[in-house]
Amino acid sequence: MTMIEVTMTVNGQTYSRSVEPRLLLSDFLRQDLGLIGTHVGCEHGVCGACTVLMDGRSIRSCLTFAIQAEGSTLETIEGLAAKDGTLSPLQQSFQDCHGLQCGFCTPGFLMRATELLRNGEAMADREDIREAISGNLCRCTGYETIVDAIEAAACQMRGVSR
Repeated sequence: MTMIEVTMTVNGQTYSRSVEPRLLLSDFLRQDLGLIGTHVGCEHGVCGACTVLMDGRSIRSCLTFAIQAEGSTLETIEGLAAKDGTLSPLQQSFQDCHGLQCGFCTPGFLMRATELLRNGEAMADREDIREAISGNLCRCTGYETIVDAIEAAACQMRGVSR
């Protein structure tokens, strides 16, 4: 099989690897880079567990080939916390608001919510937050605590009380 050289920056570190053209980005992140926080659930782009940020936009890594990320900047769940392990405000909000149960879907929600908060999309109301995360599935929480967590983080970013 023909191998293709790809170079991308993931969580601030640049990686170059030779990959098969059909290698999925989710597999590249998990197997080649050892970043197993990106979960693979449905493998059809439906559940959102594999969500990562590519050049600041959320994508489904199970539907993206690694070669499509050539030259891109990627962020995974491993890149959200500070180097010393301190949780990001959004991660802390998920913990404080009990926005997770089994945790399988949580990385995808955190990555999507990171995009929302950076772009100011989660600054309106709870219905807007629900709409924005509607592409991510959770089988445990009922979503209320996830919305609570995103709303709390948005309020914290604005410096207002919830």
